[in-house]
Amino acid sequence: MEDSQRQFVAGHYGPRAADYVASAVHAEGADLERVARDFRERPAERVLDLGCGGGHVSYRVAPTAGMVVACDPTEAMLQAVRQTARVRSLAAIRVAGAAAERLPFATACFDAVLSRFSAHHWQNLRAGLAEARRVARTGARGVFIDVVAPAEPEADSHLQAVELLRDASHGRDYTMVEWLAALRGASFAIDAITEWPLRMEFVSWCRRTRTPAARMEGIRALQQATSESVRRRFAIDENGSFDLGVACFSVRAV
Repeated sequence: MEDSQRQFVAGHYGPRAADYVASAVHAEGADLERVARDFRERPAERVLDLGCGGGHVSYRVAPTAGMVVACDPTEAMLQAVRQTARVRSLAAIRVAGAAAERLPFATACFDAVLSRFSAHHWQNLRAGLAEARRVARTGARGVFIDVVAPAEPEADSHLQAVELLRDASHGRDYTMVEWLAALRGASFAIDAITEWPLRMEFVSWCRRTRTPAARMEGIRALQQATSESVRRRFAIDENGSFDLGVACFSVRAV
């Protein structure tokens, strides 16, 4: 079942690889700047970019790293990262095809593990984090950035529903409680948590995943039918644009 779902996710994102390399939401952001600054100040020799997608974390870290492994289950994403790295003369970047829950790397072989906007596609958050910890040496840095679901059940249900309508391969946006439990369960010590809202412009948000018109209409219908408290929670505007809650977990392998 898990293998077939991974194949579904990879097949879903393969035709969209170039969109994610070009996506401003993924290619820009204060969080990326913080990661780049941190690794300029404290370089790491061997870095894993887990669920690399369009490779934007890899591109920022590669100038100061000995080697960055951009890992993703979608071959078209890896091809796009390989080509972009070549164009940008980022010789430190290597690519590897694998799911987060089954990494083809030796134990304790990385000095840092980074993952940005990937975990909500994993089949099993705890298993993926356990693998991230396995391949990280003790004391290695970890940075996990992703959408965080609201604690309120109504708002959580709304978020998962619109995410799934937009992208049939969506797994789950996890709550803060779920993230903290999974990180600690994987033997990561949490050094810092930063949270911020990320504005999603409705049309471009759907265009990235090539969401069919009927499902876009379904999302808008759901937004319009939901409660006032949920509309406020996500700052949904009349055009369908809204805020996602995002968190950055800075951790250490212990």
